[in-house]
Amino acid sequence: MSGFLQVALFRTMKRRATITISGQSIVFHFHCKSIQSRCFSLCLRTCSFGSLPDILSPEAESSDLLPQLFSILSSRGWRKDPLLKKLAPSLTPLHVSRICSFPLDPKIVLDFFNWIAGRPGFRHDPQTHLSLLNLLLSAKFFSYAEKIRLSMVKSCMSEEEVLFVLEELRKINRREGENKFKLTLRCYNTILMSLARFMKIDLMKEVYGEILEDKIKPNIYTFNTMINVHCKDGDIVEAKRYFNYIVQHGLAPDTHTYTSLILGYCRANDLDGASKVFSLMPQRGCKRNEVSYTILIHGFCTGGQIDEAKALFSQMKEDNCTPTVRTYTVLIDAYCKYGNSKEAFLLFEEMTDQGCEPNVHTYTVLVDMYCKESKFEDADRLLKEMSERGLVPSVITYNALVNGYCKKGKLGSAFAAIKLMESSGCKPNVRTYNELICGLCEQRKVHKAMRTLTHMSEINLSPSLVTYNSLIHGQCQAGYIDVAFRLFNLMVSDGLVPDNCTYSTLIDALCKDGRIKDAEMLFDSLLEKGISVNEVIYTALIDGNCKVGNIGQAKQLLEKMIAMKCFPNSCTYNALMDGLCKQKSLNEALLLLEKMVEIGVEPTVVTYTILIDQILEEGDYEQAYKVFNQMVSLGCKPDARTYTSFIRACCSERKFEEVENWMLKMKLDGVQPDLVTFITLMDGYGSLGLKDLVFDVFKRMFLVGCKPNHQAYSVLLKHLFCEKQIRDPESSGVVDVWKTLTVDSAFKFLEEMIRHGCEPCVDSYEALVWGFCKEDRLEDAENLVQHMSHIGIPPSEGIYTHLVNCCCKLGMYLHALRLIEIMVESGNLPRLESYMLLINGFSDQKQNENAKRAFNILLGCEYNYDEVAWVVLIDGLLRSGHVDMCSELLDIMEGKGCQLSSQTYDLLIKELPVE
Repeated sequence: MSGFLQVALFRTMKRRATITISGQSIVFHFHCKSIQSRCFSLCLRTCSFGSLPDILSPEAESSDLLPQLFSILSSRGWRKDPLLKKLAPSLTPLHVSRICSFPLDPKIVLDFFNWIAGRPGFRHDPQTHLSLLNLLLSAKFFSYAEKIRLSMVKSCMSEEEVLFVLEELRKINRREGENKFKLTLRCYNTILMSLARFMKIDLMKEVYGEILEDKIKPNIYTFNTMINVHCKDGDIVEAKRYFNYIVQHGLAPDTHTYTSLILGYCRANDLDGASKVFSLMPQRGCKRNEVSYTILIHGFCTGGQIDEAKALFSQMKEDNCTPTVRTYTVLIDAYCKYGNSKEAFLLFEEMTDQGCEPNVHTYTVLVDMYCKESKFEDADRLLKEMSERGLVPSVITYNALVNGYCKKGKLGSAFAAIKLMESSGCKPNVRTYNELICGLCEQRKVHKAMRTLTHMSEINLSPSLVTYNSLIHGQCQAGYIDVAFRLFNLMVSDGLVPDNCTYSTLIDALCKDGRIKDAEMLFDSLLEKGISVNEVIYTALIDGNCKVGNIGQAKQLLEKMIAMKCFPNSCTYNALMDGLCKQKSLNEALLLLEKMVEIGVEPTVVTYTILIDQILEEGDYEQAYKVFNQMVSLGCKPDARTYTSFIRACCSERKFEEVENWMLKMKLDGVQPDLVTFITLMDGYGSLGLKDLVFDVFKRMFLVGCKPNHQAYSVLLKHLFCEKQIRDPESSGVVDVWKTLTVDSAFKFLEEMIRHGCEPCVDSYEALVWGFCKEDRLEDAENLVQHMSHIGIPPSEGIYTHLVNCCCKLGMYLHALRLIEIMVESGNLPRLESYMLLINGFSDQKQNENAKRAFNILLGCEYNYDEVAWVVLIDGLLRSGHVDMCSELLDIMEGKGCQLSSQTYDLLIKELPVE
């Protein structure tokens, strides 16, 4: 073959190869998961492309080692050959399989098989066993063959391997004549146990039938295996059938038999049946052991019968049974789940005092408990204790920690936990990142959650339905509904099937955005496709119609829902009731309450609060109080919103004493005021001219850990510092504080906060910056930021975002770009929305180089590249008509190796205008 030819890349499922062909020399560079990267050369006399498939076969890969291995094993002292030790690390199960076909003494091959099995990191697979088994059978070494056959069954590590071994052993079992080698009962029992590991119940029944066909009498191990697998499956009827076979075959059930039945009854949620079997064991002369006790204790715990579980635990000592780590952990887990952390830890201490060493699962249960109680210092202490005991936390342990931090909004700590996890050699799984994504979305940081999606792809973790649902929900919460739908399409292209949670999120978001027609079209498409629609989706659509005043359509949906055998819940009725109240149809709302009760749907605190709100708005305080008392008498505890309704009504009526009474009643009932309560109080006291009380409420909010939002600061500042009352016609007569508040008043407010013991934090400054930026008062906002820097408080991501967006709104794009550069340098992540505004602005002003400069900064940030294309290129540039700039920026992305999904490329092509 003349010239030089390079074939760049051959891909198979498990192997990549670069093949360089020059003259008559072929060099292979293999990259395998199971074999370290290595290369070898094959010199052939002739070569053609037609021979390449044979060259790339597994035989080619192992051909260089096999002649050397054959040469070594052909000598008597093969064990002492130094070359063998050098070759050993490179030997694979494939080599061992091939050596079985070489002309060697079968006994030597068997010895080599056992020798290599003892080498670190080597594991014989079923194919290796099968090759040796056939060799031993051809040599009629039947006793050795039986051992290898059993070893082959036990070597199975996956369901596929078990099925392969079963089929091969069936073939051998069907042989006749000199090669006859029938399966023994011991081998059959081992097969049954392997199948049971993967719950292959139907196959186990087939194998049991084959035992009988071979005229082999099953023993107690056979029946126990069959009983146990059915009990694990919760099929107690089938388990009892095999139990009867034990008696029919003249055998006696043993402890394992009865213990399996206890498990079966527990799995079938029949604790009485499980208890009867447990009590029967001593009567049948069968000793109960630790496993029998632990299974029944677990059953009681799962069924919520903790006292019965504890009593059974105490009985163990009387029965000469010592609780195991599993027994203790089951009970500790139950106490944790039912909120009795004190008892859980006492049991943990008893466990260690008794010399029973806790395992990783025990610690994981306690770590999870502490995280749910926000006792993170205690959780960290347990992690250190684990390390001191030589235990390595599992991915489940770390996931409990990550979940706990995310639930409390401690995202920095969650990321730190993941870093600690990775540094300890524990790989995060899909659930780890799902917890993180959910936490980021809850904190309205969906842009960072999308980056986490990218990271999952980089480490070969496939996103699950939960991953996408969390991201879709996050995008909808942030108002990016189009991005949510693109994620939906990406999810479908990944082979995931959307569920009711996916659709309800999208329909609810469309409704909240006022896009009722789009929501109804999506809803109708589900019905046309025959997709089952649940009450959550119906409720979202009913609520959406109510929000825009389509009460008639909402009522029709309720009727349709019932006709489709989809029964409404309290949330459904609450949505319709709220809509009726908003339209002043109080009597109809009260009739709906009666209907709810009539059909067995229990009203909730939300139901009663909706009615109380409307009754109070109509001025009937006494009627509202009657509904309140009715609610309490029915065992429905009022919440903060219920009390706030009365407090708001009293404030509007200027009934100061009544306000104090409701606050006192709220405190006595153990109900903590929420953000709306505090804002209502501040606004109410301010309206009454009680300025000192306004700040007292604000201080109380701080002390109880209720984080003020922009509205809280607006209300506070309105009553304390707004001397000039300017009414905004677009805000229903409400004073817009940010148009009148002076910078001096803002600084005075910060001083007042300090004087009242409310130390201003970054959130305080962000609220002020937000207000000024809302009114395009950029200079005033930047004065506040300079003051922050002067006193050592670094600006937050939110503050930078408000400044950047304000600059873009004012057309100050270069200033916005400088702010973004500062933002990135300080470790903050600018919002994609900000980049869209900036790049679009530069494109409008024909400042292409600055647009590219901003885009390059963007690509250096941790962003999901698909989302960059969706928001900046499509929603930003293409929708504004900047096709050429979009094309140039896409080239920059491709030049930097930013990989986009095929769906995004298709979307870009569709969005490009046709010339």
